[in-house]
Amino acid sequence: MFGLDKGDKMESGFYSNSLKCKFEESGLPNTHAIMEKAVRWFESRSIFVVAYGTGCGAIEMPPTFTSRYDAERMGVVGVATPRQADLIILSGYLAYKTLRRVIRTYEQMQRPKYVISLGSCPINGGMYWDSYNTIKKLDDYIPVDVAVAGCMPRPEALIDGFVLLQKRIRNGEKAGWEKYDKNLKFYKDNQKRVLGGHIDPSYEADWYNLNGGGKA
Repeated sequence: MFGLDKGDKMESGFYSNSLKCKFEESGLPNTHAIMEKAVRWFESRSIFVVAYGTGCGAIEMPPTFTSRYDAERMGVVGVATPRQADLIILSGYLAYKTLRRVIRTYEQMQRPKYVISLGSCPINGGMYWDSYNTIKKLDDYIPVDVAVAGCMPRPEALIDGFVLLQKRIRNGEKAGWEKYDKNLKFYKDNQKRVLGGHIDPSYEADWYNLNGGGKA
């Protein structure tokens, strides 16, 4: 009923004008909302996780993604680079030295993008709460969408985090990357406070051009 007829041409967006007309002629209410709901469902079932382990929690991820728990059955798969990733998991303690790389990785990820903090350490410092070189609250430096508490959370807890994230995506809830864009100065000020005045230019501010990219 709603498929493309022979000769229909796909245009910008998710469906052609001819297909849109077929929806409207069918009498279904709020066609745009129906399509947005479908797209959000597809997004929730195709979450690509960048392969990045920051601390002890990384040991919980192999069983989560392999045959024992098989996160791929839920549409959650691992990818090698941030350019193809939707999600980064900050797993366990996070040193300031590593935070610099985490920020760079997060800013290379394409929108929409999400963050899960795994374990007590990135939530409130955990057992390293009085350490001189680990962060105490990840949400001060990059926005966290889902926090999975524990020391260390088992794969079942991480899967619960995936389920919650998928639910939020399907419901169209505001994501952390939107918060990051809106409050970029707040996050950059916090990053400079612990990393010093010299940090790499933000990808949000066209890092390539700021560093003279493209010049002979």
